[in-house]
Amino acid sequence: MLDSFWDLLWYTLIVFAFVAYLLILFQIVGDLFRDRTMSAFARILWLIFLIVVPYLTAFLYILVRGRGIGERQAAAHNAARTATDQYIKDVAGASPAAQIAEARALLDAGTINTAEYDTLKAKALR
Repeated sequence: MLDSFWDLLWYTLIVFAFVAYLLILFQIVGDLFRDRTMSAFARILWLIFLIVVPYLTAFLYILVRGRGIGERQAAAHNAARTATDQYIKDVAGASPAAQIAEARALLDAGTINTAEYDTLKAKALR
């Protein structure tokens, strides 16, 4: 199959082009479904052209809608980051300083004694 160096080089180039096309294809399809302003008919047309004339359509899509791809991807990334940060805050609970302040308020109210306060403080600082 690969009889010479040039055959190997050509094969490598073809594989690279195919993998690059697949990466761009997934990016474009993801962007098509992420874009809420595009009509369903326009999405269908882009998908049909991606199947019929793949490289030319991918190139045209990047030229025509390239700026929007980056903006939508950044917005999706920021939304995911915000959701992750909120989830971490919800799961983590109160900060050690807040836990110590609550324990101090309980001690000042007389609900707990000094030994219990020290235990809660040590637990919050771990």
